[in-house]
Amino acid sequence: MSSPGAETVQIVDRDDREIGAVSRALMRQQRLIHRACYILVFNPAGELFIQKRTMSKDIYPGYWDVAAGGVILAGESYEASAVRELAEELGISGVPLEPLFDQYYEDENNRVWGRIFRCVAAGPFVLQAEEVESGQFLAPAAVLALSGREPFTPDGLIVLRKVLAMAAAC
Repeated sequence: MSSPGAETVQIVDRDDREIGAVSRALMRQQRLIHRACYILVFNPAGELFIQKRTMSKDIYPGYWDVAAGGVILAGESYEASAVRELAEELGISGVPLEPLFDQYYEDENNRVWGRIFRCVAAGPFVLQAEEVESGQFLAPAAVLALSGREPFTPDGLIVLRKVLAMAAAC
């Protein structure tokens, strides 16, 4: 596997317009706005697959994440990135991805435009050892309860709460 820091990623402005491409390392160092895809993976019973990030991740190491996905490479679409990331991280391919919404997220370490997708897959999954330490399916309410005791990616929790609110409104 090549060094993730050397990947060339798409840089965008606050309106999600493409303005350049730089190395992932430079994007993190300068806290540039970039794009990412988030794929929430549910099983047929409606449980959500959460994954524990490895300690080698460049942001939120060791945190739980509610979504597969990642930074979008230069010249890559949100959709192509979602297909690639799902296959790389969890070994999932050939499942329909449902686009849900786009969102901007910003904190002291991260500025990102994300496109959120959902899919249904029961596993078993092949976890990418470099990025995913472990994973499990939990009911969404159990995920939220766990987030009160364990660190979760903050952008992922916002995504999950929006997805659950959308589902409740239907």
